[in-house]
Amino acid sequence: MGAAGLTTKYGFRIRTRTGMRVDNLMIHGRDLADARRKLEQMYRHCEVLETKTVAMPGRIDASASFEDVLSLLSK
Repeated sequence: MGAAGLTTKYGFRIRTRTGMRVDNLMIHGRDLADARRKLEQMYRHCEVLETKTVAMPGRIDASASFEDVLSLLSK
């Protein structure tokens, strides 16, 4: 998979147009703008209360060394 296919997970806390609060809503996106676009498709006219970038545990960087891979396997 090339660099263009990489996505990041973003966490949102929102208030829907009916006033219901949704916490811990996770959306993948190429960047924050892409994730917000997807959020708007699912929750039209919502109010974003909080946004955060979520770390993806267990992901191996393409430049990871052999020792890095072994340390993940031994956990």
